[in-house]
Amino acid sequence: MARDLPTPVFDDAPLAAGLYVVATPIGNLRDITLRALDVLNAADLVLAEDTRVTGKLLAAYGISAKMMRHDDHVAEEARPRIMAALAMGQRVALVSDAGTPLVSDPGYRLVREAAQAGLPVFAIPGASALLAGLASAGLPSDRFLFAGFPPPKSAARRSFLEGLLSVRATLIFYEGGSRLAASLADMAAVLGDREAVVGRELTKMYETLYRGRLGDLAADPRLDAPKGEIVILVGPGEELAAAPEDADAALAAALIRLKPADAAAEVAKALGLNRRDLYRRALELQGR
Repeated sequence: MARDLPTPVFDDAPLAAGLYVVATPIGNLRDITLRALDVLNAADLVLAEDTRVTGKLLAAYGISAKMMRHDDHVAEEARPRIMAALAMGQRVALVSDAGTPLVSDPGYRLVREAAQAGLPVFAIPGASALLAGLASAGLPSDRFLFAGFPPPKSAARRSFLEGLLSVRATLIFYEGGSRLAASLADMAAVLGDREAVVGRELTKMYETLYRGRLGDLAADPRLDAPKGEIVILVGPGEELAAAPEDADAALAAALIRLKPADAAAEVAKALGLNRRDLYRRALELQGR
């Protein structure tokens, strides 16, 4: 049984003028932060990807705010009005339908233009599907790359994935349920049968994590067009051994700046090779 939403107690401290990039819940409305509620309650204008979706969030917390639609279809036309409001000292909050704005959502150009005009821009952090997925996946998290939505057509998607083959990090994608199985199959074919996790409906009532190899997940009937929001996390592949000529080229470049021991350490870290072997090779390259 769902618990009642908390009764907000808004901070009555004055809110500074500027553009506020406000993260909103990705499912569970209780994931809104107190600071986000303060900003939304005090804002002169709330820019919403879909005013109906944001309206439900505001109503749940008793917030009455002036809203303006701000999505990819109207952003260019609306930006001069928004910039004028910011220049006049208004407090403008930017939200997306769910999660952190600009992460596969509209808003990048507005933030850039405001920053270039010297206007204050504040990030109000909160929920993010990619970080929620990473936190629960159990895949390496020291380095990760968010790659957004793969192309919808298989040929373009495979070309897109080939560009990620050399990335030594956990890869994170968003995907629609109707294309999930096809995307997983292309990932297995291009990236190899890596360890992966599919997160569905994170933070919501039917939140589910599916773990396995890409090939097995692609064939899992439960992942054939499931409903809900999807995040895919793919573990790093096997590191490819660097060719000898690659190591020599890297050492030669490093030796211009560094002593042999330091050059060997730098190249060893970059290419995943043995430092002692590289040190001996560095001395050979210097004719010692």
